Amino acid sequence: MKRSFPHVQKLEASMGLVFMNGFACKDPTLVTADDFFYSGLNKRGNTSNPVGSKVTLLNADKIPGLNTFGISMARVDFIPGGLNPPHTHPRATEILTVIQGKLFAGFVTVNPDNKFYSKVLKRGDVFVFPQGLIHFQINIGRRNAAAIVGLSSQNPGVNTIANAMFGARPEIPSFVLAKGFQTEEDIIRLMQSKF
Repeated sequence: MKRSFPHVQKLEASMGLVFMNGFACKDPTLVTADDFFYSGLNKRGNTSNPVGSKVTLLNADKIPGLNTFGISMARVDFIPGGLNPPHTHPRATEILTVIQGKLFAGFVTVNPDNKFYSKVLKRGDVFVFPQGLIHFQINIGRRNAAAIVGLSSQNPGVNTIANAMFGARPEIPSFVLAKGFQTEEDIIRLMQSKF
């Protein structure tokens, strides 16, 4: 991702760096095998957080050689009951393969239909989440679960719905969210306090 440090931008400009998709393109004469390599996807992510899941994303930021290739991947780890909360990828379709455990996964189409598609997935099962649609996964098994995800962008982006609505800075006015969610402002303020 392009950084916004003035001294770095001056240096980049003097070095003649070219950016593609928000990432600096490396001088081809300086490329090494390490630009196409990552080690550690075999290790579980830290799931000790309120939602009980961890996404380890491998995009062009972690594997520079992915830049302009239109792909990235992730590992998602879940404790029992762990949730990868409802979110979207504005620049990518996602394909998920369960490698351990049992997940309930689904997505919702756009207005006006808002049709919900879901499946219970076990080891070896695959599910696709179309680009830009709200989707989630939750571990419904009694043991830890894990999945490998492929994404059709080297920089898929992620917008977690609850974080965007209740954790925006500055805050979205509670009366706006109360009307949108058709509930009381006190409930909205409680939700905002959690983010």
